[in-house]
Amino acid sequence: MEGKSLGYIVGNCRLQFLLDQAEISQQELSSRLGVTRQQVNNYVRNERTMSYKLAYNIAAILGCSMEELYYMEQSTHE
Repeated sequence: MEGKSLGYIVGNCRLQFLLDQAEISQQELSSRLGVTRQQVNNYVRNERTMSYKLAYNIAAILGCSMEELYYMEQSTHE
């Protein structure tokens, strides 16, 4: 297929918003995941992108879908 291909790129993380809705602190989430609070904070500040496995576990804890963890931005390439 020639022309533009359509895809999505990972946008800003929505984790802090979702944590606030669930009334869970970054510290509590990090303890439940077995990671440091700093690691969770790196996701919140968009300094790192979560692995698939971690995103799956976070979504399970927060009761949301993995897709809800990030804003997805449409990207077109020629």
